[in-house]
Amino acid sequence: MTDDDRREHRTVGDVDLTTWRTRLGRTVASAWVRLGARFGALPLLIVTLLIGIGVASVCTWAASEVYEGVREADDAAVLDRPVLDWMMTLRSPALDTAVTWWTNVAGTIGMPIVALGFLVGFTIQRRAWTPVVLLVAASAGSLLMTVAGKDLIGRARPPLADAVPPFEHSPSFPSGHTLNATVVVGTIVYLLLLRESRRVTRVWTVVLGTAFVVSIGVSRVFLGHHWSTDVLAAWALGLAWLAVVVTAHRLYLTAVRHRDEDVPAAQAVRPSR
Repeated sequence: MTDDDRREHRTVGDVDLTTWRTRLGRTVASAWVRLGARFGALPLLIVTLLIGIGVASVCTWAASEVYEGVREADDAAVLDRPVLDWMMTLRSPALDTAVTWWTNVAGTIGMPIVALGFLVGFTIQRRAWTPVVLLVAASAGSLLMTVAGKDLIGRARPPLADAVPPFEHSPSFPSGHTLNATVVVGTIVYLLLLRESRRVTRVWTVVLGTAFVVSIGVSRVFLGHHWSTDVLAAWALGLAWLAVVVTAHRLYLTAVRHRDEDVPAAQAVRPSR
């Protein structure tokens, strides 16, 4: 692999992902460089993601505590009921069918198919295990957060009379479709950005990925399968977990750069001037 190839894999446009601009970031990255030199960059990435899943679980617990406080104050009802009522005025048989089909893309069958398709493509193209590790870990963390959130809150979904069939009966908080779409599609977008050299391509990748995630969340409220606060929480939790996944990969890239270029740990994380 040439120097240009290595740089392409660790940059998004002109941004070098192995450059850490804050003191905390440089301190953590330097420690990861040393650990990567001792134990290997890929095993360290896996351990980092496992630690991240623990962090995600704590975030889910914290979100459930915050939501409990909001629900006790009945603040959620101020937003949830009016939004659902407005969504119901937009329904029609044709639109209901189309939105139901679209939301199923992010369901328990559709989302794994999407992830598997990109996973196979990334693996064949890059001949590397890193995309596999990132997507599997991201999906596992998202699933764990969904299950934990539903068990901790146990919130009831909107009334069946306000929902479009087929009906769903699991707890409502957070929206699993929205959370999984945010994490899985967000990870795919990130992996694509690492390979795209043209600015316009990167912009369209982000725009299309964002549009997909937003539309899935809106579809859940439109169909009456979730309250709006379930979707807002899912977006927040998903973005938090995605940030952990991306940070873990940046630490991995920093360790790989240090190994390949054989530079001191301090210089490997020092921002360019």
